[in-house]
Amino acid sequence: MTNNSLKLAETMSSSGIKSVYGEPIVVNGTTIVPVAAVQFGFGAGEGGGTGDEDAPGGAGGGGAAIPFGAYVSDETGVRFRPNIITLLAVGIPFVWVAGHAWTRVIKALKR
Repeated sequence: MTNNSLKLAETMSSSGIKSVYGEPIVVNGTTIVPVAAVQFGFGAGEGGGTGDEDAPGGAGGGGAAIPFGAYVSDETGVRFRPNIITLLAVGIPFVWVAGHAWTRVIKALKR
């Protein structure tokens, strides 16, 4: 079981750059390269911790991908086009936390 998990982890780590920068897509002379943050995790173990070869075991894995946008190349040049929904999903909580932290800093400085 552990060997299968190791093989899967090696496969995913070697294909990391392909996962982050997708295959280029060409449409009407414009090349688009999607960009995302990708994370994978895997684990495996033997059942019961008894060291018995016949003990049941298990393995599992999971992953997540956050699309950031795409690089677009056409006759005007290369530029990055961000995914607005991702920026809002990340930006709004960040602004809230930063504002909350600043209020605490200002209160502490007033004392």
